[in-house]
Amino acid sequence: MFKKFISYYKPYKGLFFLDIFVAMFSSSLSILLPMITRQLLGEFIPSLMWRQIIWCFIIIFAIYCTNYLCDFIRLKWGHFLGAMMEADIRRDLFTHIQKLSFHYFDHIKTGHMMSRMTNDLFQITETAHHCPEDLIISITTIVLSLIVMLSYSPWLTLATVLPLPFLVLYGVVFARRLKQKYKAVKVKIADLNSNVENSLQGIKEIKAFAKENYQQGQFNTVNDKVLDTKKAQYSYMAKSHSTMTFLRNLCYFSTVTGGVILIALNLVPTYDLITFLLFVSIILPPIDRLINFTEQFQEGMASFERFCEIMEIEPEIVDLPNAKPLQISEGKVEYKAVHFSYDENGTEVIGDLNLTIQGGAKVALVGESGAGKTTIATLLPRFYVPQAGAILIDGQDISCVTQKSLHEQIGFVQQNVFLFDASIRENLKYGRINATDEEMLEALKAANLYEFISSLPQGLDTQVGERGTRLSGGQKQRLSIARVFLKNPKILIFDEATSSLDNESEALIVEAFNRLAKGRTSIVIAHRLSTIVSADKIFVVDKGKVVEQGSPVELLQAKGVYAKLYNIQA
Repeated sequence: MFKKFISYYKPYKGLFFLDIFVAMFSSSLSILLPMITRQLLGEFIPSLMWRQIIWCFIIIFAIYCTNYLCDFIRLKWGHFLGAMMEADIRRDLFTHIQKLSFHYFDHIKTGHMMSRMTNDLFQITETAHHCPEDLIISITTIVLSLIVMLSYSPWLTLATVLPLPFLVLYGVVFARRLKQKYKAVKVKIADLNSNVENSLQGIKEIKAFAKENYQQGQFNTVNDKVLDTKKAQYSYMAKSHSTMTFLRNLCYFSTVTGGVILIALNLVPTYDLITFLLFVSIILPPIDRLINFTEQFQEGMASFERFCEIMEIEPEIVDLPNAKPLQISEGKVEYKAVHFSYDENGTEVIGDLNLTIQGGAKVALVGESGAGKTTIATLLPRFYVPQAGAILIDGQDISCVTQKSLHEQIGFVQQNVFLFDASIRENLKYGRINATDEEMLEALKAANLYEFISSLPQGLDTQVGERGTRLSGGQKQRLSIARVFLKNPKILIFDEATSSLDNESEALIVEAFNRLAKGRTSIVIAHRLSTIVSADKIFVVDKGKVVEQGSPVELLQAKGVYAKLYNIQA
């Protein structure tokens, strides 16, 4: 995992080494200040050597100016380094997520994913920028200070550094415990984000059922868990920081005590005590940086570990090495002995399914809710992979063609249409990215939505709102059909797109879809059997199997399952 973390520095190694060099150079300059002070107190001031005194002040001012420049470079370009690494990591994560199968998203909470995309990546950035820098500054300052201090007085140096081993040891022990605390907090925050997202998305249902108090209770439970986890984390942090502060103060106490004793014994001059106190003030900030390093590094590695957990998930559906683009001439679809369950050891949803759809035909899948109609449809574009059997399009096994070419040839209109929080134009571009306004308007005419869009003041630039909340259900579905018109696929899937609409909206959508379906292989799934009277063939599905098939007239005459469903709705 750590090697993977280091790999993100490689594209910016020049910037990284600049940051490290500037940090090291600035730290080295800070060691000169107590050395110059010792020279002033011990020789130049007592002897009134004004020339040397003035030069010392000039050097000190030059050191401050140089440190100012170094800090500017370090803060600006160091943060640029972290931001660019964050962008690379976020890009890799987003690219990988897009490759994952529907099965993964069926089991992941959106709030958890958003937490990893935001909070975790920000923490990784802070770690990438500050941790190497803090470590270099700390080591450089401490090592150089100790070398100079030892050259002045080994005994006073010993007195000064006596508490330091306890300080470092204490920090290391607590850093290990803090990592688990940080990780636990991130999990709870992700749960909280998921709860809030569900509440915001379901706000209409919450108010409609007057369940505000119930939802508030659900939120309070999750929120309290976050609070308890954070309290545990802060308890460790408080104990750690308090102990560290006490040990830092012991450094001053030890230096003063040792210095007074050595001065009394005439083993060190009086000005060395002042010099060593300055060294203590220089050494302690790097100690704070080390404390910050141990905490931030652990937190950053916990975030990076969560990032790696996602990156290590292999996509369940991948193109074969020899996969070829799908070539459709007729659009014939065949399901051959297909078996499928959503979970590896779960209940079989589709069992030994066999059906054939002739190219250019309009067929319908009907059956009671939960019969497996939608599952059959989602297997065709390989949103899921059957455990056994094969699905063919014009004799080509869809597992042997590229996913991109397969998806490009299939148009999907779903009951729960998803629209992006953007303009009507931007949503239509998902059908074809380079579509012109004229082509979009033609698609809207074909989808029976042109008059409505034309009546809007901003026309195609009208914002649809999050998930298309500013449009009605029928308008969203017609916009979805217009999007498929622009895509111009060879095969269509019309999945229960009219089951929750009024008669007028249903009629407009059915008319638009029939216009779209001309010359294409079309699969219609609808609860309202009135929408499929023009189907060339109907497959009646029950428990994942085709139990009846034929034309609407033939199935009515057979007086089987379809006739029963038809009579219920008549």
